[in-house]
Amino acid sequence: MDAPLNAPLNTVAVIGLGTMGTGITEVLARAGREVIGIDISQAAATRAVESLEASTARAVRRERLTEEERRGVLTRFRTFTDLRAAADADLVIEVVPESYEIKQQVVRELDAVVRPETIIATGTNALSVTRLAAESARPERVLGLHFFNPAPAMKLVEVVSSVLTAPAAVAAVTDLAIALGKEPVAVGDRPGFVADGLLFGYLNQAAAMYEAKYASREDIDAAMRLGCGLPMGPLALLDLIGVDTARTVLDAMYAESQDRLHAPAPILKQLSEAGLTGRKAGRGFYTYAEAGSAEVVRDALTPVEDEERAPGRTVRSVGVAGSGTMASGIAEVFAKAGFSVVLAARTEEKAETAKSRIGKSLSRSVDKGRMTAEAAAQTLERITPAGSYEAFADVDLALEAIAEDLDIKRQLFATLDKVCKPGAILATTTSSLPVVACARATSRPRDVIGMHFFNPAPAMKLVEVVRTVVTGDDVQATVREVCTRIRKHPVDCGDRAGFIVNALLFPYLNNAIKMVEQHYASLDDIDAAMKLGGGYPMGPFELLDVVGLDVSLAIEKVLHREFRDPGLAPAPLLEHLVAAGCLGRKTGRGFREYARR
Repeated sequence: MDAPLNAPLNTVAVIGLGTMGTGITEVLARAGREVIGIDISQAAATRAVESLEASTARAVRRERLTEEERRGVLTRFRTFTDLRAAADADLVIEVVPESYEIKQQVVRELDAVVRPETIIATGTNALSVTRLAAESARPERVLGLHFFNPAPAMKLVEVVSSVLTAPAAVAAVTDLAIALGKEPVAVGDRPGFVADGLLFGYLNQAAAMYEAKYASREDIDAAMRLGCGLPMGPLALLDLIGVDTARTVLDAMYAESQDRLHAPAPILKQLSEAGLTGRKAGRGFYTYAEAGSAEVVRDALTPVEDEERAPGRTVRSVGVAGSGTMASGIAEVFAKAGFSVVLAARTEEKAETAKSRIGKSLSRSVDKGRMTAEAAAQTLERITPAGSYEAFADVDLALEAIAEDLDIKRQLFATLDKVCKPGAILATTTSSLPVVACARATSRPRDVIGMHFFNPAPAMKLVEVVRTVVTGDDVQATVREVCTRIRKHPVDCGDRAGFIVNALLFPYLNNAIKMVEQHYASLDDIDAAMKLGGGYPMGPFELLDVVGLDVSLAIEKVLHREFRDPGLAPAPLLEHLVAAGCLGRKTGRGFREYARR
């Protein structure tokens, strides 16, 4: 090697001044680095300067920069249209279009321009770093440096090594990432790396779900935001990333994995080839006010408002069957909204215990100033505990939240069919069992529907409204209206395994486990990547341990059994941990160990 690769990286050239390149230049310049911006388009170079001027001016107004510091940042950024301007760079970061042909040409041309010790980093998130490094006469100095959009805000940087990359080059770039205030994660060379490797499979499944007309784009996006706490729904995120970009990434992932979950959904190709690539085009899955705008406008696919739907039935009183956490949470939600609630369990004692749990929950709300003591007392008075389902004789809506066992639920629905009055709606809160199987246990299947609440029911805003092939229109309309009255957000979906949220969430969690099985990345790196790079409130392994590995395995098995896709088969590591009794936080050990309470 001609010179050390771990010298300080004080001068950095950024090739490609689109959105990502411009963001990276801002991060570097604000961190005190000399930045050489290069783009074949003078217009792009001008826009990059204007963008930096605007963002630093905002920073001054918000008192995050002084005027003197702003002048320093602007002075450190120079733009060129000739690749030879990179001659003095210690590090070159290319973020040109995601094409082997274009990126390989840049790598080859840089060999003749930069010093022997200069590190060359590719910003690809889909292409093989090894294949790009092979184009260089010095492949040991080529690596991947994957920033996330928007680069100034997102903390994650994936540092990608090929089998040819010198450890000193990795160390130097990792040190730079830390100096920039980023969180570097070291990964090997495979399409998508960690964050996009997990994210794009999930986005692809969401696109396929929409293409199959299983749920509307609005309901899919609302379900994942409200059910999982994600900052954006998957289809809105595809529009932001670019439908064409997503298709390129998925093509590269599928070429390596041959996993059908990575095979791009046909709708991605159709939208891309029609030029409907998302926000940048003004239309993708959604329609925007103009190209580049984030403002969604109504179009032919925008759903009608609830008041325009078919009229429903009158619901004043609600029966909740069950005595566990979910049953008491749902009863609390209805009582708070002014409904009369009958809370029935197998014994009077169990029902009283469940009501007592609600009383404690309401007291906590009073202590936190969320409701008055008077309102809490009135809420509790609306709940009548009962030791028999005969107490449901006059309710307008009977909702079960008992054990997730189909035989037990069918027995209950047969009982509800006998005790509930004609016209009463019968609902199940199942998260994974077929709603129609509950309906068939009754003589009134058109009155049966799924209402999948999320835990904890008082806090979580989402309810998946699950309609079977025989559910009545007025039943669905009634349940949607009831959801609005209890201040929940209803999303409509059909009666198939996983509904919306679990069908998209659990394959993503399963794929994270497979990454660990394959020794591609550690638990900590994967959790950090998804929180910092994807904006997820919890990493996949944190979430698995909270949900329970036994619950997660059961849902994975249901999804695999329903869709018969080999990619949905539960990861062996998950099965082994469950067999060993390591079920997550509730047992003190799952993917991680927890202190015993």
